[in-house]
Amino acid sequence: MSSFYTKLCPMFLCLLVLLPSLVVGECTCDSEESGERNKPEALKYKLVALASILVFGGIGVCIPMLGKFVTWLNPENNLFYMIKVFAAGVILSTGCVHILPDAFENLTSPCLNEIWGKFPWTGFVMMVAVILVLIIESFLPGYITKSSPNKNGDEENSEHQVHTHATHGHAHGSVAAAVDANQLLRDRVLAQVLELGIVVHSVIIGISLGASQSPDTIKPLVIALTFHQFFEGMGLAGCISQGKFKARNMVIMALFFALTTPIGIAIGIGISDSYDENSPKALAVEGILNATSAGILIYMALVDLLAPGI
Repeated sequence: MSSFYTKLCPMFLCLLVLLPSLVVGECTCDSEESGERNKPEALKYKLVALASILVFGGIGVCIPMLGKFVTWLNPENNLFYMIKVFAAGVILSTGCVHILPDAFENLTSPCLNEIWGKFPWTGFVMMVAVILVLIIESFLPGYITKSSPNKNGDEENSEHQVHTHATHGHAHGSVAAAVDANQLLRDRVLAQVLELGIVVHSVIIGISLGASQSPDTIKPLVIALTFHQFFEGMGLAGCISQGKFKARNMVIMALFFALTTPIGIAIGIGISDSYDENSPKALAVEGILNATSAGILIYMALVDLLAPGI
C-alpha cells in the first residue's frame, strides 16, 4: 500500500503543475467577475485567505490524529463520531451544493463550442467518476492482497491450519485476522481516494481565488473556504486514522491536504495577469475536474462516511 501511495503522490504534483497551463488562454467572452477590480487590496485578502486556510486546514486534519493521546478525540469515542458525521455532511454539501453547480455552469457556458451543449457532459463525467471509485474500492484491495507474496503464503498457511487442525479456535482466528486485514486495506484505499477528490477541488478553488482581482469576490470566500477546509480536514483525518497508516504516510497525507489550497492560491496569484476564467480551456478543464471531484465526494460521503454508521 505504501508503494501505491508513493505512485499516487506524483499524480497530485503533476496536477498542480499542469493545471495552470491548461486554464490560461485567450479570452472569448467578457469577464463576469463581480465587484470593482482592485489588485493591491485583493492581494491583501488573498494573503489572509492563504494563511487562514493553511492554519485551520492544518488544525482540522491534525485533530483526529491526536486520538492516541487525547481520550475524547479517539475515533471510537461518541463525540468524535458526531464530529465525523458533521464533517461528512460538509463534504456531501460541498459536492452537491458547491462543486456540482459550478461544474454545470462551466460545461454549459456559451463561451464553449457547440459540442459541449449537445450532450450532458457534467452528469456523464460525474457518473464515470462514481463508477471508477466503486471499481477501485471493490477490486483494488483484493488485487493488492493477491499481488503480495507474503499474503499468499499466509493464506496458504491459514488454509492448511483450517483443514488440518481439529480445534475450531485456530480456524476462527485465521479467518478473523484475514477479515481485519481486508478491512484495514479498504480503509486505506478509502482515505486516499477521498483525499484525491478533495485535492482536485482544492486546486481549482485555490487558483480561482488567487487569480481574482475583486476584493468583493474574495472576502466571502475566505470565511467559506476556511470553514470547509477545517471540517473536510477532520473528515479526511478520521479516515486516515482508521487506515492506521505509518506515521510518515500520515504526515505526508496531512501536509498534502493542508498545503494544496494555499499552493493553488499562490499559483493563482502568479498567473492572475494571464488567467481568464471564461476562456474555453479554463471552462472545460475546470468543469471536467469539478464534475469528477463532485462525483468522488458525493459517493464517498454517502457510501463510506455516512452509511457505515447508520
